[in-house]
Amino acid sequence: MITDTHVHVFPPDVIRDWEKIARKEAHFASLVRGKVHRWATVEDVVDSMNLTGIDESWIFGFAFEDQGLCRLCNDYVIDALKQHPDGLRGLAVVSPGCAGCEAELVRCRNAGMIGVGELFPQGQGVDITDPRQTWRLASLAYETGMFLLIHTAEPVGHDYPGKGNVGPKEAAMFCINHPEVSVVFAHFGGGLWQYELMPEMKRVLANAWYDTAAFPWLYSPKVLLAIDGAGVSEKFLYGSDFPILTYQRYSTLWEQAGLKGEKLEKILSGNAETLRRKTSEKVGMAPCTSPS
Repeated sequence: MITDTHVHVFPPDVIRDWEKIARKEAHFASLVRGKVHRWATVEDVVDSMNLTGIDESWIFGFAFEDQGLCRLCNDYVIDALKQHPDGLRGLAVVSPGCAGCEAELVRCRNAGMIGVGELFPQGQGVDITDPRQTWRLASLAYETGMFLLIHTAEPVGHDYPGKGNVGPKEAAMFCINHPEVSVVFAHFGGGLWQYELMPEMKRVLANAWYDTAAFPWLYSPKVLLAIDGAGVSEKFLYGSDFPILTYQRYSTLWEQAGLKGEKLEKILSGNAETLRRKTSEKVGMAPCTSPS
């Protein structure tokens, strides 16, 4: 089984009006005007899944600063889950600093979503090292049995639109402040996984997970051997960053690294299922109500 945990979708309204939206959403503008950007609807995701043999995709809209636009994306994902209950799971996008964020998260949770993200701290004006800005989001995610997916990037290496300034130091501080909530740091956590070789950091990062989104553009296949050697391969989830990359680009990397058998199976699906199950079991996935 293959589970793609990092899949972007865009409502047709956003695709149609992107230039108008971009005038008010600077981070969105920088990404959609980038040379590698591609649009994808739910239908595009399903077609790609059928073509490449993906069994399950975790889809999410764009994390805008505007909470109303986040809600538009969430409505689109909720409808997709109804249309494709066997192949799709959904993550909610919210703007953590905006009014209505908490109620929207609860609404999405009750609609069957399993997580929150991909959030863009810099693009949404949130300092994830400051618990005053993150405690409500983290607490509610924990209370509702949802994990967080947060964009991270290496503090070194080439720059690209949307890279942002959230790296391993900032991600580690989030874990220190919020040990209760499961959090996936996208794009190899900006290298955060390496610090799990330090005994004290391994304890700090007990709630941290990592995805492989954009792998072909970031690392050589040898990074998989390093991850395995560091003993953290059970915390890695396959994520493609669709539509800018598809599974075919990753299957070659598995082969070049010699990754196969149980270790590959866990990255492709087993670890994702473990994350989902552990997170939801905290509250038994019972319906919840909006905070007062």
